[in-house]
Amino acid sequence: MPDGEISSGPFELRLLARDEPPPFDILNPSGAAPLVITCDHASNHVPRVLADLGLNRAELARHIAWDIGAAEVTRRLAALLDAPAVLSGFSRLVIDPNRRVDVLASIPPISDGTEVPGNRHLGDVEVRQRREQLFRPYHAACERMIEAKIAQGVLPALIFLHSFTPVFAGEERWMEAAVLWDRDDRLPGPLLEALRARGIATGDNEPYSGRSTEDYSLHAHGDARGLPHVLIELRQDVIDTVAGAERWARTLAAILRPILSDPQAFRSP
Repeated sequence: MPDGEISSGPFELRLLARDEPPPFDILNPSGAAPLVITCDHASNHVPRVLADLGLNRAELARHIAWDIGAAEVTRRLAALLDAPAVLSGFSRLVIDPNRRVDVLASIPPISDGTEVPGNRHLGDVEVRQRREQLFRPYHAACERMIEAKIAQGVLPALIFLHSFTPVFAGEERWMEAAVLWDRDDRLPGPLLEALRARGIATGDNEPYSGRSTEDYSLHAHGDARGLPHVLIELRQDVIDTVAGAERWARTLAAILRPILSDPQAFRSP
């Protein structure tokens, strides 16, 4: 049947046509570093069949649709550290890879004051299609990268890379970077210390917290497996250019190399 045509079967609607980006992109899968990098909000792509969720292109270019600059930093950091990376291929407005699927923010009907018409009044079939065709394939790819490292006898560290807006709800964010974590301080502790030692204004579980019970990736891939992990947030105005993304990727690479080479990063939590 033609792409995008709805049939009587619950999963016969292809959300992604064959000429659209897949749900995930894998970079440097054979990278040698004891590390896997993920970028949950790498893309603002909305499957054509969803008609931009009823939004205009200006709205889809905003932070509500993706983490501006995060994908470019991820690509450069993966190359600098020789690490595999997994990037999402769909907008967080379609379904958020970093939210539990049982919370409202998974498929938000409104985001930062913007109503999302295409997310209102969804039936069970439509919700399941987004979970089965986008959310689960992306996280399955993350799992495969982690399992590949473990199969090689390598205990990988995990870095979840995100970005945040300079201003939110009228309040300017003072930090350039943020380190988010829950219970495991093996990576967050030395990373916070190293960032601040360079004079970088860095939030500790601020402006967001790694202890959020709605978030998914850090808990599902890091905490649940007992792997050393950290979520890094960078302010979007410092990475929204090619030069800014390159500069921050080099800064993070320089900081992370000694941390990842220290056996303490891989001690039992």
